[in-house]
Amino acid sequence: MTDQSPPLEGTPLIKPSSTDHPLYDSVVEACRSVYDPEIPVNIYDLGLVYTIEIDDENAVQVMMTLTAPGCPVAGEMPGWVASAIEPLPGVKQVDVELTWDPPWGMDMMSDEARLELGFM
Repeated sequence: MTDQSPPLEGTPLIKPSSTDHPLYDSVVEACRSVYDPEIPVNIYDLGLVYTIEIDDENAVQVMMTLTAPGCPVAGEMPGWVASAIEPLPGVKQVDVELTWDPPWGMDMMSDEARLELGFM
């Protein structure tokens, strides 16, 4: 019998990233090299990358979303992200997963992205 209780109130919707891992900053920079073809801002600053998890074996798991489920590059974007991260020295493997929960919103953009797009 599995416990199907709802998540505790205050539980983050987005799993925390491995920010203290030595590879974290270079993985973030690799994500910043990938752009949504419809928006002139990288996917990291757009807030599309939810979680970067790096384990002790240097396997990287990225949980990301897209601006909309009908995004024309939905099938390609995870591959672009994996291709940007895989060549980094020390990275063992990369797994990129798409999620729609929580849905992306403009409030997830960095200040730099808002400025670039004229929202500030």
